Amino acid sequence: MSNISACGIVVPTDWVPLPVEPSDDVKGWAKSTAAELRDRSAAAGYELDKRTLRKELLARAEDSRSREPFYAFAFFPDGFDSALAILEVDLLHPDETVPTITLDWLAETFSADDFGPPQISRVDLPIGHAVRIRQDFAAGPASRRGPGVLMETLTYGILPAGAESAVMLLVSWTVPGITQELEEAADSIAQTVTVDL
Repeated sequence: MSNISACGIVVPTDWVPLPVEPSDDVKGWAKSTAAELRDRSAAAGYELDKRTLRKELLARAEDSRSREPFYAFAFFPDGFDSALAILEVDLLHPDETVPTITLDWLAETFSADDFGPPQISRVDLPIGHAVRIRQDFAAGPASRRGPGVLMETLTYGILPAGAESAVMLLVSWTVPGITQELEEAADSIAQTVTVDL
């Protein structure tokens, strides 16, 4: 068994990569990416405010950076000045407390029943076996006075063949009415995950 030395993923173009490295120029990235998103939406017939986009991109990048994922992406379809979903990929390595990572351990550790029991299934992906966890959480309100919101998530805990480590893929969203689209997107993206050992 080997450790994972690199991880790859393929996402559609409306999933914008977020800067997660400590050395990344987040402000410069937000400025140029806001211009790109505005231009892309304008070509599709939508008018967006670059400043609003820049603020949203900065907020999403800072939020993801706080969790230090391996990769992070924000879902910006044409015509939207706020991200509809976030996708994060991370690696989990065995240690003294968890010497062997198993699908059962992943399912138990990464599931909760905030709003009923999670939907857990086992799936085979091109790189190995995985556990798929679909569940909902109570997320904090957008403002102190506002009501809490429902955060929907789809998590893949993947055990690549021949690896000791696991790849975690998490897609989360709070926008109602897009669940089926995002589940299909997450399922498709999970099929593209690759690793180097």
